[in-house]
Amino acid sequence: MKKFSYLAAAVVLMFSSCGVALNQDAGTTATNTTGNILGGILGAATDGNTLGNILGNVLGTNKVSASGLVGTWKYSQPGCAFTSENALAQAGGEVAATEIKNKLKSQYSKLGIKSSNTYIQFNSDKTFTAKIDGTPWSGTYTFNESKQQVVMKGLLLNLTGYTKQNTNGISILFESSKLLTLIQTISAASGNSTLSTIGNISKNYSGLRMGFDMTK
Repeated sequence: MKKFSYLAAAVVLMFSSCGVALNQDAGTTATNTTGNILGGILGAATDGNTLGNILGNVLGTNKVSASGLVGTWKYSQPGCAFTSENALAQAGGEVAATEIKNKLKSQYSKLGIKSSNTYIQFNSDKTFTAKIDGTPWSGTYTFNESKQQVVMKGLLLNLTGYTKQNTNGISILFESSKLLTLIQTISAASGNSTLSTIGNISKNYSGLRMGFDMTK
């Protein structure tokens, strides 16, 4: 329990000192959103099972191989990760990710994103086909295995994302502004409160990438 209590305290300290703080210019909505998220983080940080999973997650990084990327990946739930290489920041980031995913899940649901209408198929010939919220998108892609960076170029837009190996599949993640561009372009859903909420979440965290957890 001492180790868990120390880590919980360290998480709080990390969020207050490493750029994961309230954005004072984001307005009342952003403040309320972040307050709720931080409340959830504090709750998760005192849970022994959650902390056990966190400690396991920061022991090593599982990368997606070029051959492992090939296939059809269907949306299963929101995905997010932090980019910090510091072990404590990663642990804090994983705690935050649990709450952020819950927030994103409700927003994705409002947009209509679900497993039946959102997928990406990466082909071995470096082409891809996709549907995001039922809207088709296709083109070519390149994958930098060492950086876990996938660059997708299509008629609708060009987009750079990042991959992460998960227990049940992979995550395809984007810088927050790129995720908003993807949703706005593909779903034609601009200027609504859902996008504002997603944007507010991204403004309040340093080094956050958001996107989709996907399974075959």
